[in-house]
Amino acid sequence: MENETLNLDILQLEGLQVSPISSVPAFFFLLTIYIFIMVSNISLVVLILKERTLHQPMYLLFCNMSINDVFGATTVVPRILKDVLTPMSHRYIHYYECAIQAFCAHFHGGTSHTVLIIMAFDRYMAICNPLRYATIMTNRTVVALSLGAWSVTFFIIAILVGLSVRLSRCRRTISNPFCDNASLFKLSCENVLINHVYGLGSAMATMACSLCSVTITYLRIAMVCLSRKNQALNSKALQTCATHLAVYIILLLSGNIIIILHRFENHSDNRKLASILFHVVPPSLNAIIYGLQIKAVREKITVIFTRKKLLPFPAGQFPF
Repeated sequence: MENETLNLDILQLEGLQVSPISSVPAFFFLLTIYIFIMVSNISLVVLILKERTLHQPMYLLFCNMSINDVFGATTVVPRILKDVLTPMSHRYIHYYECAIQAFCAHFHGGTSHTVLIIMAFDRYMAICNPLRYATIMTNRTVVALSLGAWSVTFFIIAILVGLSVRLSRCRRTISNPFCDNASLFKLSCENVLINHVYGLGSAMATMACSLCSVTITYLRIAMVCLSRKNQALNSKALQTCATHLAVYIILLLSGNIIIILHRFENHSDNRKLASILFHVVPPSLNAIIYGLQIKAVREKITVIFTRKKLLPFPAGQFPF
């Protein structure tokens, strides 16, 4: 144990602070949420991929969000579940595991923003340029835009975590439920000004780009809806935009709360809870918002659950 204490490659992770009495209820509560995230999002992806009528740009972008939500929740929740049942003095993590977890956690957050930017552009084209939509927003275009969204985020986060990994370490305690970039550079006694500047700069730039693009897009959509008198089309447009906007607002609020609270040490407990909620609340709500409030997806789910009551399919035909 003495050698382990002196080894700065073995970090002590604070984890989720709960009393021994509350550890079991907290474990099952988080486990239930995690199972719901996995089942709901994976089911939505499988449904969209199997149903050819849903092979449209908007629904393929939903797959991006669901896959990213599964990735984000899996990055954080299993480790927290393990630590909840482990005494605080025995919560250890290797430095390389901590760095990987930090990269994945930030990658999830960044990708959420870039994918939502593409979804805003998709809604803009569908509502403001419906005649050109089919020729511009092809499945190939959606795949290219999706790869671009993931690649740009990967590059930004790789630099972010790389700047922290290069630092020497003089501490070994992670004062957070899981590893993130701030936890990494706080292990160093060196000057971390560049980490603060790049971290805040990249986070603010990502949010500013997504906020500006979404704001401009929805202003244009609002202008188009106001200029035309077709109430049916306007109602359909507002319905699809409302779901996207709800997901975006949830992501924006949960992300900004963490960034703000990270700069105030007296609110560390609130920040730790907010950091967990960021990887739990949006992934839990996204599948519900997209799956149950989008008419086409809701109808497909209804058909699946009522299919047993229908007559058998002719020979050689399958329900999927």
